[in-house]
Amino acid sequence: MPKVDVYNTDKKKVGEIDLADTIFGTEVKEHLFYAAVRYQMAARRAGTHHVKGRTQVSGGGKKPYRQKGTGRARQGTRRAVQFRGGGVVHGPVTRSHAHDLPKKVRKAALKSALSRRTEENAVTVFEAFELAEIKTKAFVDVMNKFEFEDLLLVLSEKDEKVIKSARNITGVKVLPVEGLNVYDILDHKNLALTSSAVDAVVARLGA
Repeated sequence: MPKVDVYNTDKKKVGEIDLADTIFGTEVKEHLFYAAVRYQMAARRAGTHHVKGRTQVSGGGKKPYRQKGTGRARQGTRRAVQFRGGGVVHGPVTRSHAHDLPKKVRKAALKSALSRRTEENAVTVFEAFELAEIKTKAFVDVMNKFEFEDLLLVLSEKDEKVIKSARNITGVKVLPVEGLNVYDILDHKNLALTSSAVDAVVARLGA
């Protein structure tokens, strides 16, 4: 069972915590990262791309020229795809790009991502992460003390002071436990959680 130190925001050790083997010490299955990230990215796509087909473009209420006697191929409407200003054939239409991924696979991928960061000694646990006021400098000071280049901070519940203090810092993201995901874990070299967030992660994923 991985054991990590617990710090306050002044980087003073205040205790230790055992991280559940079944969540922070599982076998890392890298193929699940691809499946989980692809699932997340597909769900984020707006899918608002759209072109007009021959039934949607304007014009073309009558035949462009008579049926016979012109020497040209017969045509019924200017909206046909072969004409300039006509519809587009087989073009993209508005749709959802989301696809299903089994809940078991999503959980296993998240456990693998957490275990990967634990293996790399890139997991930091805070006793609590609180700021007296909304101040970016206060958040940056904490990062400098721990020498974080970037950071994914996970809180047990939303804290507006922390979230707003961090939102303008490049490479920093603050998430509640329910928002913890594979993409953001892999996208940040450092993962930090409050001790209460660790308990919430265990409750969410099942020890």
